[in-house]
Amino acid sequence: MTYMKKIALEEHFMTPGFQAYSKGFTQHIDPAAFAELGRRLADFDEERLAEMDRCGIDITVLSQTGPGVQGEADPELALTRARESNDFLATQIARHPTRYAGFAALPMQDPAQAAAELERAVLQLGFKGSLVNGHTHGRYYDDPAYDAFWDCMQALDVPMYLHPTDAFVSPQVLAGHPELAGAAWGWGVETASHALRLLFSGVFDRFPRLKLILGHMGEGLPYQRWRFDSRFAVYSHGVRLERAPSEYIGSNIVITTSGVCSHGALTGAIAELGSEAVMFSVDYPYESTEVAARFIDSAPLDDATRALVCHGNAQRLLKL
Repeated sequence: MTYMKKIALEEHFMTPGFQAYSKGFTQHIDPAAFAELGRRLADFDEERLAEMDRCGIDITVLSQTGPGVQGEADPELALTRARESNDFLATQIARHPTRYAGFAALPMQDPAQAAAELERAVLQLGFKGSLVNGHTHGRYYDDPAYDAFWDCMQALDVPMYLHPTDAFVSPQVLAGHPELAGAAWGWGVETASHALRLLFSGVFDRFPRLKLILGHMGEGLPYQRWRFDSRFAVYSHGVRLERAPSEYIGSNIVITTSGVCSHGALTGAIAELGSEAVMFSVDYPYESTEVAARFIDSAPLDDATRALVCHGNAQRLLKL
């Protein structure tokens, strides 16, 4: 099979000294498998580049693996560690500037500091946006205190990748079923709900040029657009939006294919959102680069749509 040129957006690394932040994510992974993941997260020069070459990935946008600084309790230390991670990533990108780009880690504990660090990362380090691992100790970003952050992000014209994390309080329906609490189900519910909080609180009305990226085929949101409109019309509870809820999903909220290598799901997402709102990604090293590449290269898409999904949309959104 001939692979088409690709850009991948949900691709992770580990900042030296950040391993403790990831214990919540990794405690259920087999120790041998985690040792292998740790080795791959730390690699920038050999296996990662070889996989990219083998699978036709021109550019990888790197981000610190979760939950990162969102797991730090001390706001000042969160800022220090975010800057440390971003500076480390910038040095790795500088060694392979045509192959790597970066998403900033942000100390969302303090909206003003998060805005300042995003500005530094974009304007001084050349990063293409941010990747934030969900809520910060149960605080969601529809809180009006974050409007100054959204204003800064809109002015910089860069996206945020909203990456999954554990629920702050695990829902009772998942009790006794750890297999459902994480990546298989609970993370998607958590992340989609966070994105909907932003939508229904009017963040995208106040800041209409914002772009939020959701992985994993949009965490299920593309397939519920019609129902959001139908039920919002009946149960709006006094909430006012400038557009129908479905209109924000595919415009302000765009998605990647990371971790969902299903032709049916891809076809449905494109049908719902349009071909300019869906982008290829892998979720390296947690998913297989080869599987993801074969999936997108064999998808039942016309050449123009495949080019948009594989690289064109990411090039436009990230100015690559």
